[in-house]
Amino acid sequence: MMRGYRPTPVSNSTLSFCGSDNSSAYKVDNGLLNNGCFLDALGVVPHVFLLFSTFPILFIGWGSQSSKVHIHHSTWLHFPGHNFRWLLTVVLLFVLVCEIAEGIVSDGFNQSRHLHLYMPAGLGMLAAITSIIYYHNIETSNFPKLLIALLIYWTLAFITKTIKFVKYDDHGIGLMQLRFCITGLLALLYGLLLGVEVNVVLRRRYMWFPCPTEVKPPDDLQDLGVRFLQPFVNLLSKSTYWWMNTFITSAHKRPIDLKTIGKLPISMRALTNFQRLRKAFDAQAEKGPVPLKGSRWIWLALRQAFGRPLVLSITFRFIADLLGFAGPLCISGIVHHISSDNHSALPPVKLLGVHFISSEAFLANAYVLAVLLFLALLLQRTFLQASYYVAIETGIKLRAALQTKIYNKIMRLCTSNMSMGDMTTAQICSLVARDTNHLMWFFFLCPNLCAMPVQIVMGVLLLYSLLGVSALIGATVILILAPLQYFVATRLSRAQKSTLEYTSERLKKTNELLRGIKLLKLYAWEHIFRSSVEETRRQELRNLRTFALYTSLSIFMNAAIPIAAVLTIFAVHVHVHSATDFDLSPAVAFGSLSLFHILVTPLFLLSSVLHSTVKALVSVQKLSEFLGSTEIEIDQDPAGQTAATEHNSNIKSVYALQLQAKLVNRKNKAKQDVNRNFEQQDQELTASANQDEDTCIKIVNGYFTWTEGCPTLINIDIKVPFGQLTMIVGQVGCGKSSLLLAALGEMQKISGNITWNSLPKSDSEENLRAQYLSGRQSLKTRGSVAYASQRPWLLNATVEENILFDMAPNEKRYKEVIEVCQLQPDLDTLPHGDQTVIGERGIILSGGQRQRISVARALYQQTNVVFLDDPFSALDIHLSDHLMHEGILKFLRQEKRTVVLVTHKLQYLPHADWIIAMRDGTVQTQGTLKDIQCAEPELFEQWRALMNRQDKENTTELKRKSFRRPMYSTDTLATEDEDEDSTTSTDEDSLRAELRHRTTIPWSSFATYLRSAGLLLLPLLVLSQLTKHTLMVAIDFWLAHWTSRVIAAQIGSAERNCTSTKDCEFSHSSYLQVFCGLCALGIVLCLITSLAVEWTGLRVSRELHCSLLRTIVLAPMRLFETTPLGNILNRFSADTNTIDQHIPVTLECLSRSTLLCVSAVGVISYVTPLFLIALLPLAVACYFIQKYFRVASRDLQQLEDSTEMPLLSHYSQTIEGLTTIRAFRHEQRFKKKLLEHTDANNISSLFLMAANRWLEVRMEYIGAFVVLIAAVTSISNALCSQLSAGLVGLGLTYALMVSNYLNWIVRNLADMEVQLGCVKRVSGLIHTQPESYDGLMTPAQVPAGWPKYGEIQIKNLSVRYDSSLKPVLRHVSAHIRPGQKVGICGRTGSGKSSFSLALFRMLDTIEGQIAIDGIDIAKLPLQTLRSKFSIILQDPILFSGTIRFNLDPERKATDQMLWEALEIAQLMPVVKALPGGLDAMVTEGGENFSQGQRQLFCLARAFVRKSSILIMDEATASIDMATESILQKVVMTAFADRTVVTIAHRVHTILGSDVVIVMKHGAILEYDEPDVLLEQKDSVFSAFVRADK
Repeated sequence: MMRGYRPTPVSNSTLSFCGSDNSSAYKVDNGLLNNGCFLDALGVVPHVFLLFSTFPILFIGWGSQSSKVHIHHSTWLHFPGHNFRWLLTVVLLFVLVCEIAEGIVSDGFNQSRHLHLYMPAGLGMLAAITSIIYYHNIETSNFPKLLIALLIYWTLAFITKTIKFVKYDDHGIGLMQLRFCITGLLALLYGLLLGVEVNVVLRRRYMWFPCPTEVKPPDDLQDLGVRFLQPFVNLLSKSTYWWMNTFITSAHKRPIDLKTIGKLPISMRALTNFQRLRKAFDAQAEKGPVPLKGSRWIWLALRQAFGRPLVLSITFRFIADLLGFAGPLCISGIVHHISSDNHSALPPVKLLGVHFISSEAFLANAYVLAVLLFLALLLQRTFLQASYYVAIETGIKLRAALQTKIYNKIMRLCTSNMSMGDMTTAQICSLVARDTNHLMWFFFLCPNLCAMPVQIVMGVLLLYSLLGVSALIGATVILILAPLQYFVATRLSRAQKSTLEYTSERLKKTNELLRGIKLLKLYAWEHIFRSSVEETRRQELRNLRTFALYTSLSIFMNAAIPIAAVLTIFAVHVHVHSATDFDLSPAVAFGSLSLFHILVTPLFLLSSVLHSTVKALVSVQKLSEFLGSTEIEIDQDPAGQTAATEHNSNIKSVYALQLQAKLVNRKNKAKQDVNRNFEQQDQELTASANQDEDTCIKIVNGYFTWTEGCPTLINIDIKVPFGQLTMIVGQVGCGKSSLLLAALGEMQKISGNITWNSLPKSDSEENLRAQYLSGRQSLKTRGSVAYASQRPWLLNATVEENILFDMAPNEKRYKEVIEVCQLQPDLDTLPHGDQTVIGERGIILSGGQRQRISVARALYQQTNVVFLDDPFSALDIHLSDHLMHEGILKFLRQEKRTVVLVTHKLQYLPHADWIIAMRDGTVQTQGTLKDIQCAEPELFEQWRALMNRQDKENTTELKRKSFRRPMYSTDTLATEDEDEDSTTSTDEDSLRAELRHRTTIPWSSFATYLRSAGLLLLPLLVLSQLTKHTLMVAIDFWLAHWTSRVIAAQIGSAERNCTSTKDCEFSHSSYLQVFCGLCALGIVLCLITSLAVEWTGLRVSRELHCSLLRTIVLAPMRLFETTPLGNILNRFSADTNTIDQHIPVTLECLSRSTLLCVSAVGVISYVTPLFLIALLPLAVACYFIQKYFRVASRDLQQLEDSTEMPLLSHYSQTIEGLTTIRAFRHEQRFKKKLLEHTDANNISSLFLMAANRWLEVRMEYIGAFVVLIAAVTSISNALCSQLSAGLVGLGLTYALMVSNYLNWIVRNLADMEVQLGCVKRVSGLIHTQPESYDGLMTPAQVPAGWPKYGEIQIKNLSVRYDSSLKPVLRHVSAHIRPGQKVGICGRTGSGKSSFSLALFRMLDTIEGQIAIDGIDIAKLPLQTLRSKFSIILQDPILFSGTIRFNLDPERKATDQMLWEALEIAQLMPVVKALPGGLDAMVTEGGENFSQGQRQLFCLARAFVRKSSILIMDEATASIDMATESILQKVVMTAFADRTVVTIAHRVHTILGSDVVIVMKHGAILEYDEPDVLLEQKDSVFSAFVRADK
């Protein structure tokens, strides 16, 4: 107890319930109820009743019931008044603790122990705990009849406390006595709890009622798949996240995956929150016209949809902030009462035979203040974490709703926005990934924004009460420096934005480099593009340097401003208040120091909150612009259903589908819906069929455009007949594909009409059903169209899923489609057959395979209309013929489907029922072939000249077996050559989920990171951190010493009774000088430390990125063929961004938090060594908490990242395949998929957030125990051994610091562990073995002008892609003379492309050699060798930039040479028509040109180099036959004196060659002049030619 509180000694031997020092304690002359001890004893009765009545029930039913509850949480439900009961119980426990404390303090004034003062309260506390445990078990077992025990208990407790309160009032005990107030509060609480219990009886009708009310658990809890239980558990579990215990600990035993975390509760799902947001938008629309631009209407809708939980979060934050001020006040009170005897409290009053103390006397006890500080910390941390949880949960719901709304908008978006560059896929993905997150974090920081003014005002007022005017001066210093801090934050934001622009540009260039790496290596341009990326990286690093500077300044100001403010305040204080009541004492110093920690926090957060607010405003503006962008014309449903009705049905259908586990169930449900509605649909379809029975599609006087301005398609008048094959032909860029898209409604219609007619009456009922199922709703809307685009679009799914496209599996039909598309040989070579997961854009497949899967999808669908946009462009002649005859002419015609085919293969025109010829954006002519022959004889003759073949029916039948090598990775190797019997390596399942590494903290990666910092920065970083924190401790120690000397001087003056002011005055000057020096040195060290951390991070990021880029550029092609492009790109994007911006901040925060906590523990242990004993169990608890948390946090962070990638991929996939999705009418299916991805990502985020709250609650509770132990031990030490008050204040201030920073250590440790994974991945890629760029000859030794003649001598050559694979060329020997034109042909996988790649040393040579102009290419430097050749690949690759850059990145050619190459490639008219000519811009991937035009640009690129050897690898596959014929002649003319090697799908393109090489199984099968081979009727080449006629 405190000094002065126990005037008479207490005998330990005298111990009784009513005490032994008062003879009247047991007298009842005036009645039992007038005896104070009896009143206290009466209060014990209800508690004893409850304990004896409930313990048997608890112990008997505990085991079976608790196990049942944990297994089946569907029994968890809440009785009426659940939350109110828990709140009342918590308040009751707090009041009972106060009653116990008051009894103990009051007992200190007695000569003997009076157990009745605190023992009944102790039993009451035990009974209160028992009551809530009992209630919880009754509630979880849903057996309310047993609550009768609580009803009796609350009644008895209320009666006894009321009697006691009334008797106190009768004897004149009033508000001045604390026990009177406590008794009144207890009576009120027991009365309220009794009311809650009666409410349960009346609502549940479980007693005295014949028919009890049956209550079912929430729908979510009936589904055991819902494991996020935060909304459903009791209040204690909610506030402490107790329900997460099992989840966190189980993560240590097995990895956390989507199955582990289960499903989201219905209220948290994306669809539910999207509908809430949609209703808010609709409500805004009803108030008035919604503006197309401006963000105010979005803010109003967001407030209406998600404002209510945000108000709750703000309320929790206010309560937490107000409780936060209890810490400094209690510290000040404890230190003040230790530093001097306190006799200001009123003496106790003795009534009813016992002592009654006042509230002032109660709060004058240091131990009481310590307990109150502890309880205040517990409550403050609980409310703070509750505020965080509600705000983040609301933000996650908001993000999900916005992402769903954006996706719905995408489904209606006009594709011209993307194709014309107004809106890119990256911009939309940025809207989804970044801007929705900005709004989410704004909602999270909103409580801070609202609570800051309250915190600042309260903090300044309390400082003023402690320090007087000097507090205002210190606050002024902070306020003056706040604008500077805001300026730094603004500059930081600007630097980050500027850095982001360069980062985006670097990633764009890196992406192009990686996607075109094969071409760049073949042209020896990789160093040009690497230099371009490095230049952008240098600009990015300059901005990163600025970013690092402002970050370090921000860190410096956060650390230095409190030091400067404290220095200013104390310096002013000792001069202004040295002789007043505000004199500097330990209580004033350390109380104000603690207040400064609270006051500075909102000022530091102000810049972040304002920055977040600005980003949110910008994001909403961008969102507003996006939501107001152009949409396609949506067919209206004439049924006239209201939006609300339609929406409600959508919700029900989606939830019904989510509860079903199998596809069959969904299909059966759909069929039932059809059966109910089919009769009506049948009538509508039949009525419409009478109109234009022969015409499926009709466009009259149509003018269409992609953008505002000149129309792309002019005066379109076409018709497409039912059930027939319509072909659309024309030259490259004439508008064939645009015509298909116009018919699908994808282009903006300027004028004209598009009519889609229904099926004729003869169509089967099954087809009608299929069309209904595919999305057709009325006669005026078109049905589902099976559309195969020119650029194949594939899902990131299995081959089977890509073909089925959500249609019901039909094995017979599936096999037929696989056969007609010749996919079976390809499936046999894939690692898992048709169950192989193909990546986004089909990155593990060749162009031909992607094309055939796309066509197979169109064929498999049971739609009545099929659109095929140039499906033969990537196929060789055998596959083209088979697909045409078996797929289109046989399979589709048998089903009487309407087929529209865009093609360049004019040899198929005789098979067309209807032909539409396009020219320069208009219809040149249309009709049957005979009609066109009569109407347009010139055009017909032109076609006839190009048709070098007859019907295939009478030709020699070729053996159809394809020789394909196994597919072991990406598209570059997928067209290459390996024996069909080769085995596939096991690492090819790399597109599936990556295996997680559950190891300890990756210290090796941390060592790699620090090694990259260099020998100068690393020691500076370590020494500056240690020195800074040592100095911070020294400052506080000096302050403790200084203030203790002030107290000692005051006591000395009082003892001397000095009258002279000069003699009594204490000199602060020497102490202040030392304090100023230490503070100034501390500020300097803060600056050095912050700069050292950021500059270390900058140096590491520069070194790692530079090494990574050089390694990737020099890496062999095998790396790109076996590693998904997205994985490599992630090293340059996400991982590099983490290394650049996140690791330095985390490292600084981790080191600061750790050193602060170590300093705090050291200081507390120095002040009270006894603290170390109590610290041991807390340290053990901390160890296990962080051990379990780190594993769970790592898993959840990885899960959040892994679920975010499919979500963003789904957006990009949808945008790229938007035309296909809308053509198929599969919008609803993709929306449902989006909801699944969004919910998966959100539940990962919610569990991660809950895990963080779980950690912080526990660590802060441990911190509160540290404060309690430090306070109790310090007080005891001060009372027993005269410990100075300054050291007590110092210890308590540092104890509060522990509670603030303890959880940050674990959080930052977990973050650092995840972030070091980025270093590990980057480091692993850096160790890739590069290609051997050096040769035996130096570039200077290579003869000038080599190769001058172009002679190629191949001797016994065998090559392979990798040492682990079989050879793809075996013992090949050939001699190509200078200037010879060589044609290479063969089936897919025969080794054609490998032959050409061997010339560039792209493959590993096992034996043999290639000599060009007499020089062995193995001796040449790789850069020199590849720079001397030209090659044109099958897949056209263009880079963003000017046309000039695409043709000549080396800038060696003149304009005349470029125009000459464009003229050769038939592109001069196209380029001259563009604004800027050669300087016209090419968008990313060349998207602003057609596929054929991109291929022509690649041809022009090869012509610019004018090397003596040209390799054409199926270079004319995407070009119409007329243009191809012209090009063949031009090539033969332009390269008449040069060696040309042509690899061809169309054999007729190499008939004019000097020599033909026929390959099979990686060996040369035939090698001779074409005429000689044609004379040999049994030759393979002859058979190829006959098939190609």
